[in-house]
Amino acid sequence: ALEVPDFKNVLKQFQKLVEKTVTQKTKKRLGLYIDDEDEIDYDKFYTTTETIFGPEIKEHNVKAFFRKISNNLDARTEWCEIFGYFIGGSDTISSQLKEDNTVFLLSEKQQITHAVVKRQDVITGIVKVPHLDFTITSSQKGVLTVFNNQRKSFFSYSFYFHQDTAWITGCDFLPQLKCVVAVTERTVIVWDYKSKESQNNCFAIKPMENGLLCVCTVTTSDHLAKDNILMGDDKGYVHLLTVTSDHFGLKQCKGKKESQLQVLDSKIFNIVKRKLHDDWAVKVKYISDLNCFGSCSSDSIHSFVLDDIKRLGDNLPVREFSVPRGVNAFTYCGKAKVIVTGG
Repeated sequence: ALEVPDFKNVLKQFQKLVEKTVTQKTKKRLGLYIDDEDEIDYDKFYTTTETIFGPEIKEHNVKAFFRKISNNLDARTEWCEIFGYFIGGSDTISSQLKEDNTVFLLSEKQQITHAVVKRQDVITGIVKVPHLDFTITSSQKGVLTVFNNQRKSFFSYSFYFHQDTAWITGCDFLPQLKCVVAVTERTVIVWDYKSKESQNNCFAIKPMENGLLCVCTVTTSDHLAKDNILMGDDKGYVHLLTVTSDHFGLKQCKGKKESQLQVLDSKIFNIVKRKLHDDWAVKVKYISDLNCFGSCSSDSIHSFVLDDIKRLGDNLPVREFSVPRGVNAFTYCGKAKVIVTGG
């Protein structure tokens, strides 16, 4: 149990910190001035929280809390989330969650028992690959998994950096290279899932300049020898990364007997980027029907950008839309199509 002289006073201090942080982020999104010395970024938030509660807190829990209030300023929060605890819905579910191999619950009486992501981990991405009939998932703490729906089996590869606590923030499938791509805060991961379990080939492209928050693949019929990857970061940039099989030497790697993790310098890759938002680029998606990419942000001025990927490499204006707060911009794709066609 947490031992502090006056716990009520501690909770008041933490509540004031959260309220001040939310107020500052609200002002920032409205374009109001905030003194740099008084601004609460993640480092200051973590240091202050540790001062309030003591060394019992874990950085990954504080980081999750900070991201929650940053992505949704109206989100309901509880102080216990700082310690990784959440209010349960029922005693039955709580008792089921005590099992170490719980993945997720189908109902209060039925659950999936074959664990891929263990308790206290979070699924950050799930992608369906229809033409190959399998599903890809990524977890926050570094598990990449391919579920094969036909064979009722799966391949999984646990990916962890040495002495690194970076989280995986999203995943997708590279249709030309036939590989899984995922991103962490400073790294792009390319995994050749087709290799045998004892010969997993995984490539880490690093370092990336800013913290990557999302990833998607550009699906086009041309350029059959390469894949284009879109990524959004915490500075409002959208990156376009081009990869080919020559970068990874996948054919040569398949002959190796041991599991391979190779680090590749990001400077050898063709990467273009453009700042499209004044806040986090929290979602990117390529919309093949429009031959455009879409980028969503919590930025209240430039909340949704929809344009050709060629605009990422030039200085020409992009098409920007203002989307009502709290609405997923990709539900506007139908309306955006009319605007783009007419424009």
